[in-house]
Amino acid sequence: MRPARTLAVLVAAPIALTSCSALDPYPTYPAQARSGDDPGPRVAICYDTLASTLDQVQAAAQQECAPDTQARALRTDWYMQYCPLLLPARATFVCSPNK
Repeated sequence: MRPARTLAVLVAAPIALTSCSALDPYPTYPAQARSGDDPGPRVAICYDTLASTLDQVQAAAQQECAPDTQARALRTDWYMQYCPLLLPARATFVCSPNK
């Protein structure tokens, strides 16, 4: 029994470690602008609403914006055309100049 348990731990440990980073927010294609939206450059982030905080999503969007701009949230959708099943939410931001 002991070798089987050791093998299970050796297999489960790398899976557990990689699955944590698999749920980190990452950039994707932003949603199209709607009438009345800020026409500035857009970025979008895929994320899991249960595993990621809004601060993490905001920080990921800020990294995608150009320097001297601020990522400002526009909307979130769950169409899963650009985000996979494990990270189904897509937050779209506009990169507005700092004031």
